[in-house]
This record gives sequence, structure tokens and C-alpha cells, in this order.
Amino acid sequence: MNNIQLITDSTCDLPKSILTSNNISVIPLYVVFNEGSFKDGIDITPKELYDKVDKTGIMPKTSAPTPSDFYHAFKPHVEKGKDIIYIGLSSDLSSTIQNAKIAASEFENTNIHVIDSKNLSSGIGLLILKASDLINLGKPLDEIVKEVKYDVSNVKSSFIIDTLDYLYKGGRCSGIQNLVGSIFKIKPILKLNDGKIIVGQKPRGKKQKALDIVLNNIYKNKNSINLNRIIIGDSFSPEDLIYLKEELEKNVSFKEIITMEAGCVISSHCGRKTVGIFYMEK
Repeated sequence: MNNIQLITDSTCDLPKSILTSNNISVIPLYVVFNEGSFKDGIDITPKELYDKVDKTGIMPKTSAPTPSDFYHAFKPHVEKGKDIIYIGLSSDLSSTIQNAKIAASEFENTNIHVIDSKNLSSGIGLLILKASDLINLGKPLDEIVKEVKYDVSNVKSSFIIDTLDYLYKGGRCSGIQNLVGSIFKIKPILKLNDGKIIVGQKPRGKKQKALDIVLNNIYKNKNSINLNRIIIGDSFSPEDLIYLKEELEKNVSFKEIITMEAGCVISSHCGRKTVGIFYMEK
């Protein structure tokens, strides 16, 4: 029987019920306002985050768990004699992976595998659930690590951003870009490319157009998509999430459609009414 502990970080954004049922531990990142630092999902909720931004007009910063955070998260499992697989936020976006590796190096004669998801949000979730599936099949540790690493490049993530304000306030687009986006009512579709966030398409007009572009991309490529699982997530955009879920249920035979709500770190970068879709290619 496998004796493996799965660990991820709070940007994974999987529902707590799924994390618990799959025995997945979570290490929180930090959301930092002027008055202090808050653990994502523990000390602050997305609603509280948005309320603070609305009140102050100041965007929070985010920061990775420290090597000490990781050390103390790994230690109880090491003491129980468990092997550990940690899958975390893209190393191109955060020092999270680097800090996990520093902590892992403190333990001798222990199997701690740190896997760079090259992704964020439930793009990470797909990989951690793949690892859980393989554990349940009784696969050995090395094979699980190998298969998950292979699938890193197969994860596809798309985010539809309702407003450029949060990207602008967070320093992720220039004032001119923000002004142009506002004037032309652009609803950008962001994607992950080898761990980095890029702008995929920039449809103008109503958000519905952007939603349908993402759906049509899935329909066109469904023969190359792994239909076992797809995840849809939102940050205070339940109507968009419901629309995407209903359309996918009608048009693609996914075995499982998971819905989730984005946590504070993802919300602080994307803003209200962001919606995302995450799936794997074969």
C-alpha cells in the first residue's frame, strides 16, 4: 500500500471537500496589505479582500510561503515515515517552488518530490488530482512522479478577465493598456504558456463573446482532450460559471466537471468576475 502524502498550495483552489476526500494538504500563500500579512483562505476570504480594495483603492501584494513554512508543513509527514509529493504554483510566477525545494533539502533519507506545475489555480488542481488517481491505483512513487511531470505540459488553462483594473493596479499592464481596454471593452483571455501568463485573445464587446470563444476552442479540439475531468472556476462570477458548465454538459462528454471558487491570491491578480477553465490534453 502506498504511503504517500500529497501537498499543494492555496492557489490550487480546489474545493475543500475534494481536498479532504483525497487527503491533500494545503500550504497557504500570503496576501499582504499595508496593515499586515494574511494567510490565503485562513486569515482572509475573497470577499474581505475585495472589500479592502474597494475601501482603500490599494491592491494587495502576494508572497510565497517561506522555507520555514514548508519545513513545518513537511515535518509531521516525514516523522510518520511518509513520502511526499508537493505540486505548486509555477516557478515563473512565484518563489513558492524554490522555497519548497530549500525546505525539502533539510530532510535526509526522505523522499520529497517537488513538482513545478508551470501553472496556477486549478491547473495545479488537475495535476494533484492526477497524482491522487495514481495513488488510488496503487502505482509506485517513482511512476506517479514521472506521470505527473509528463502531464505538466498537457494542462491547458484559460482565464476570461472582466476588468483590467486589477491587472493594472497590480502593475501587470500599463495605464495605456488599461485605458485602451476600457474604451474598447476588451475582455482578454489569458493563458498559461510554459509557466508564464500570456494574452491569448482580446475579444471586444460583451463578455459572452469571450466565453463562447473559449467554449468553441474546446469543441474544436475535443478529440485531443482528456475527457476524464475538467474544472471551471470563478471569482464572484457565478452566472458565467453556470453558463460554461451547462454548455459543456450539453456538448462534451466529460466524466467529471468540477466547479470551484478562486481564492484570495488568484482573485487579487484577476479581480471580480473572472472565470477560468482548466483541462488536460491527451
